[in-house]
Amino acid sequence: MFLDSHCHLNDEKLIGNVAGTVAEAEAAGVTTFLTIAWDLPSAQTAVALAHQFPHVYAAVGFHPENLEGISEEKIQEIKALAADPKVKAIGEIGLDYHWYKEEKDRDNQKRWFIRQIDLANELHLPVSIHAREALGDTLKILQEHPLQYGGVLHCYSGSAELLLEFAKLGLYFGFDGPITYRNSIEPKKCVQICPLDRLLSETDSPYLAPVPHRGEMNTPKNIPFIVKQMSELKGVSLEEVAHAIDENFARLFRVEQ
Repeated sequence: MFLDSHCHLNDEKLIGNVAGTVAEAEAAGVTTFLTIAWDLPSAQTAVALAHQFPHVYAAVGFHPENLEGISEEKIQEIKALAADPKVKAIGEIGLDYHWYKEEKDRDNQKRWFIRQIDLANELHLPVSIHAREALGDTLKILQEHPLQYGGVLHCYSGSAELLLEFAKLGLYFGFDGPITYRNSIEPKKCVQICPLDRLLSETDSPYLAPVPHRGEMNTPKNIPFIVKQMSELKGVSLEEVAHAIDENFARLFRVEQ
């Protein structure tokens, strides 16, 4: 009934017991998982996990905080991994300005973001986008370098107004634990205005656990708390939201649900 469109089963906090994590999630009704890479080793692990578990899929790519040592040769290694049928996206890719204030660092992030967009278009794949304190530049890049096969802004953290601008480009929007936090006013507003056919549920495990598990290590079994909050915010049934998310995931990532 539920799915996790963005988790890190390949993270060091989860890798020691992936079978247990998946089993716990399945017991909670979470039946599909997209595990996301941030560099080459994590991409290799994501693909390996996707082959160990029938309902785990992988995304491969370089996170903007993991660009040290990146090269065209490594992009070609990502390309080779992406040929695997269980790889459903390039990601997570994007921009992160939180720790990067120098223009040269931000320019480097833009360069490799665009390169990986080009790769996704070449491979007929969607992208999973990380955009932290960089939504303006992210929007500009996506306007200038259109996604031919779509994409999702994971852990969307911008304004409701900006969400509508991204929606014009056909983007999907992933929401996770913060929409359950009491003081997260804008994320809740974004869920309310997000078209139902553009909504995706995610945990970003092992990070951003939702209420009532905030502060704990997050795992995909917590997806029902997030979908329940989406249902309440949108004023539609839990079943309707879950069904829409299933259809959105299948449409974007070309995975039969």
